[in-house]
Amino acid sequence: MLPILYSFRRCPYAIRARMAIAYASINLEVREVSLANKPPEMTHISPKGTVPVLQLDNRIIDESIEVMAWALEQSDPDNWLALDLEQQQQTLIEENDNSFKAWLDKYKYWDRFPEQSQQAYRGQAENFISKLDKNLNEQRYLLGNKICVADMAIFPFIRQFAFVDKDWFDQTNYLGLQRWLGEILDSPLFTQVMKKHSVWQSPMDSRA
Repeated sequence: MLPILYSFRRCPYAIRARMAIAYASINLEVREVSLANKPPEMTHISPKGTVPVLQLDNRIIDESIEVMAWALEQSDPDNWLALDLEQQQQTLIEENDNSFKAWLDKYKYWDRFPEQSQQAYRGQAENFISKLDKNLNEQRYLLGNKICVADMAIFPFIRQFAFVDKDWFDQTNYLGLQRWLGEILDSPLFTQVMKKHSVWQSPMDSRA
C-alpha cells in the first residue's frame, strides 16, 4: 500500500510537507481534505485533526517538520539537510513556527484580534521579516548560497505574509526577500505541489 498524505492545499504546514515529499520523489496517495468536514479516517489516526498527516505502514506522522525529515531520510539529492547548518536551521524554523506564526495569524485575521490594528500586528511580524531580508541581501538563500530545509520550511509562511497585502509587500524595500520568494513561487517544485485535487471522499461518508 502506498503511503497516504492527508493534506489541505493552502495550509502552509501541508505545503512544506508536500514540497519535501515531491523533492524526494516519493510516490504516495494525496488525500485533499475539507477542514470543515475532516474525514474520520484522518481523525481516527490523528485525533488533533490538523494537516498534514502521513500514514505509513508502521507509523503515523502528524507534524509537518517530521514529515519533511522522513522524506529527506528517503532521498536528499541536493543536501537540503545541510547537517553543518543543523542548529542554525532549527533555530530559524523554531522562530518562524512560534513567534512569527503568531504575529502572522493576527496580521492576517486582524479582525479577530481587536486589541491592536492590522498594521501593528504586521509591524511585529516584520521583526522576523527584516531578519530574513538581511540574510537574503547577503546570500541567495536563508543560510547560504545553497537551498536547505529552512528555506522550504519557512517559505509557505512568508508566502502567506506577502499575500495578505501583496501590493504593500511589493512596494517595500524587502528586495532580498522578494527575490527569494519569487524564485520559489516560480519553481517547478512549487507548481507541482500546488496542483488542485478534488476533496477526497471518504468511503465511510458514502455509507452514511
